[in-house]
Amino acid sequence: MFNSLRKLISEFGEDGKHPSRFEDNDYRLAAAALLVHAAAIDGSVSDAARDKLHILIKQRFNLDDDATDELVAEATEAEQKAIDLYQFTARLNRSLDEAGRARMVEMMWQIAFTDGVVTEFEDNLIWRAADLLGVSQGERIALREQVSASRTGDAKP
Repeated sequence: MFNSLRKLISEFGEDGKHPSRFEDNDYRLAAAALLVHAAAIDGSVSDAARDKLHILIKQRFNLDDDATDELVAEATEAEQKAIDLYQFTARLNRSLDEAGRARMVEMMWQIAFTDGVVTEFEDNLIWRAADLLGVSQGERIALREQVSASRTGDAKP
């Protein structure tokens, strides 16, 4: 009985909060941080971008609303502390296969296209992230066109 109580108490941090369910080395945190960065790179995060971010993360990682909110909050904090993209892309390279890394670039395009206009900051960010993730220029451009076409209803079946 005391061991169970001791374990429960040790699971709480010194500040009384329950520890994060997303560890620093969790690839989901790295992925979410890149998406947060993509949403915020043009200076502000619109409600539409915030909603799209929540939907993408929830669906991609099969999370409930509370877990999604927690992951976005932790990713936002990690993104604000980051000095470069490498810490996130390196973790994703170790955790994801080629298709998973391409899916990451696709999700970044989905965030960038949320407001209908891709800024040069968003385009440059995705170019750099794709390069670090080993996604070719041709595939990055194809993913951009695919996401753009799906937004305008011109997507081919």
